[in-house]
Amino acid sequence: MPRLIDAGTGGPLSLDQLVEALDASPFDVRDEDSFASLGPLLARLGRNADFLADLAIAELKDRCAGQSRTAGYGPQVFLLHPPDGRYLIRANFWPARDDPVVRTSGTAAFFYDMPHDHNFSFLTYGYFGPGYWSDYYEYDHAAVTGVPGEAAGLRFVERARLSPEKLMLYRSGRDVHVQIPADRFSVSLNILGIDPAQPWIDQYRFDIARGVIEAGLSCAASEALLSLAVHFGNGQDLAEHFARHHPSRRMRATAWTALASAAPDRQAALAILETAAMAADAFVAGSARLRIDALLVRSATESETEMIGTIMAATDR
Repeated sequence: MPRLIDAGTGGPLSLDQLVEALDASPFDVRDEDSFASLGPLLARLGRNADFLADLAIAELKDRCAGQSRTAGYGPQVFLLHPPDGRYLIRANFWPARDDPVVRTSGTAAFFYDMPHDHNFSFLTYGYFGPGYWSDYYEYDHAAVTGVPGEAAGLRFVERARLSPEKLMLYRSGRDVHVQIPADRFSVSLNILGIDPAQPWIDQYRFDIARGVIEAGLSCAASEALLSLAVHFGNGQDLAEHFARHHPSRRMRATAWTALASAAPDRQAALAILETAAMAADAFVAGSARLRIDALLVRSATESETEMIGTIMAATDR
């Protein structure tokens, strides 16, 4: 489960004081102990009972202009300090399952009931309310290739909640949780560490019942741009180069997929994917095999549908 941290006894800090302290700290987000050392500072912000309500009221008076301008999150998140290359600070809202927002819009916006890990480490503190629940698991990120359907080696730890004043460190590529709605509306505070390599670190959704990786959740902006370039621009040569030489295995798999999806017919697409399936990297090869299987299933289904249509047309005559 996430690492429990002693919250310390320091007095309340303002948000500006926390930012000043973080800016002055030489912490290393890739060093667990170094990043964990920031936890008591977050707890001191958490002891400031008024700052978040004051900020929320100010935003509402300004029609949330500040959040709209700087935040890239959904309605669950109040961004307190935008990403600056080293960290960001946010508050997360956790409604109860019977709260009107959940009854009206469902749980997806709050990532409830979705088993996942994180491709970044972050500190979290129980600020308001009883706290959301989680079923906690651990796994070894380095031991999986990341292909959907692969056994993840999940180890169940416990069900617990982020109770008031509890301080924890979620560790990138190790801690997995299934978040469960709080008994009553709750708020947590986070410091997220920013690693320059983060866009290329894989994050996963898991199928807990089967104990497997269900899907990858990471996508760098350049992956989407490459796919668009192949379809709508002159990105064919670039995709062919990336498919064989890009340092990221995910980009290599993306490039093969883009080339196959832009192929003139199904046979050409299958030929491209069969080449990718012979790649030395297990993720690239496995991803290609999954797409080959999907194409073959779709082809069989279409053939069956066409046959039924032919029989029905003959019967009508």
